[in-house]
Amino acid sequence: MAFFPLLAVLATSVSLRTVTALPQTASATTAALPTATAVVPGLNYLARNTGKLYFGTATDNPELNDTTYTGILENYLHFGQITPANSMKWDAIEPEPGVFTFEAGDVIAELARSNGMILRDVWDVINEPLNDDGTMREDVFYDTLGTSYIEIALRTARAADPTVKLYINDYNIEYVGNKSTAMQNLIKELQANDVPIDGVGLESHFIVGEVPTTLVENMQNFAALGIEFAITELDIRMELPETPELLEQQKSDFYTVVSACLAVPQCVGVTVWDWTDKYSWIPSSFPGWGAATPWDADFVRKPAFDGIALAFEGQPV
Repeated sequence: MAFFPLLAVLATSVSLRTVTALPQTASATTAALPTATAVVPGLNYLARNTGKLYFGTATDNPELNDTTYTGILENYLHFGQITPANSMKWDAIEPEPGVFTFEAGDVIAELARSNGMILRDVWDVINEPLNDDGTMREDVFYDTLGTSYIEIALRTARAADPTVKLYINDYNIEYVGNKSTAMQNLIKELQANDVPIDGVGLESHFIVGEVPTTLVENMQNFAALGIEFAITELDIRMELPETPELLEQQKSDFYTVVSACLAVPQCVGVTVWDWTDKYSWIPSSFPGWGAATPWDADFVRKPAFDGIALAFEGQPV
């Protein structure tokens, strides 16, 4: 999950360039399970060919010491955008009141710059403000300022950088329901009061076999508000152990999500919440669950990779 109050980011120019893909090797732990078969230049390459701005991933500083990981991460053809998972959160950049440090964030900013990637070209000014029933979530901001904190934060962000796009990011707003309706009503209220708001982040932490059927309808509802949106934290977890059947369903589920984004022009791109199971947040947060990303823990492409590729290519799954 992302927690990015006033996430400071930069955008870099994007141009396709040739990068040699690393060879894939199957380990003993994955030999019995199906792997990806798609032969494509890369997922970001395919996304850009559809007119989307990027296919990207979150990453975090500790895993940047893994050279096999970075060898794939730095392949622009796969990942055209980077989201810092933790190093630009409030507790990372202001560990003590009035004490600021940007070193960890600068490392990821430089990684993006040096590889021609976008470093999330928006600010997630407001993160996870709603409960699942659509009421306001209690936190230090809401408890102190009420709902006015949202307007204050957005106006402050616009004053700090008049050119950057300002987002609200949340989970369980990907499908038609109380929470997505509440988010849409919040945006309407902000717009009516001339509060700057440019987009919404749909986190998209899903479960295999339970991807919502109202993704496109819900995206169209957000698009009707005159804003853009992005899939910001996509992963699709399964109850372990992995099986061929679960991996095949996961392939279909990733296909469904990416296809939904493609169906609505205002969906600007797709970001997975890290691209390999080795560094996924799921097992530590949901014991007994995992395998939520397109690459396994040994960096082997899973059928989910094919689902994403087929969606971007406009092919049936």
